[in-house]
Amino acid sequence: MPHPDIRPAGHPYPHPDLHGHGLRLRPWDPDSEDDAAAWFRGRSDPEFRRWNTPLRITTDLDSARESLRDTARNMWEGASAAYCVTDATTGTPVGHVAVNVIDWIMRSARVGYWVLPEARGRRVATHALTLVAQWALAEPGLALHRLELGHAVGHDSSCRIAERCGFRYEGTLRGAMWEAGRQDAYRDVHMHARLATDPDPDPARGRDSDSNVNL
Repeated sequence: MPHPDIRPAGHPYPHPDLHGHGLRLRPWDPDSEDDAAAWFRGRSDPEFRRWNTPLRITTDLDSARESLRDTARNMWEGASAAYCVTDATTGTPVGHVAVNVIDWIMRSARVGYWVLPEARGRRVATHALTLVAQWALAEPGLALHRLELGHAVGHDSSCRIAERCGFRYEGTLRGAMWEAGRQDAYRDVHMHARLATDPDPDPARGRDSDSNVNL
């Protein structure tokens, strides 16, 4: 099935593949068994669940497919741009990165990502986040002004990845996300953000564990 362009009213733009750092970022395909399996593994991984509680919990392949269909629908409606991060040589899925909750009036959005266990420690999150942030802030049809990245307090690897990719720490939001595995209790969030006017970061400096996730 061909991937639709994201076409918000008055703001049509393509959803291109992104390339760099040995990675290819492409749209997720909800009709692909490989994509559904990778999505299920990523969102059911214990490290993902430690730091994230999605609105829709992925419990099996069927629920993974439904979740991917929701993702494709949000893309079509212009609310997000979600990418399957793959190895550029083999095409194997290694993670996910997305521009979510796009606000076309304020020209802002939130970014999130996760990396499959076998791909951690290879700077996948750093490189994928760098690619998608550069695209979202510079793509003529999108040209966002502000990208936000929030992660649970205590998720130190996400702090390092955010800062390495040019997302400055701006403060702590109290009770701004759910506790792990619960939708009736809350925890604090570190807020990072990057503006289109900020200087380009140098993601090569320092070490990066990519231990997981922010989505």
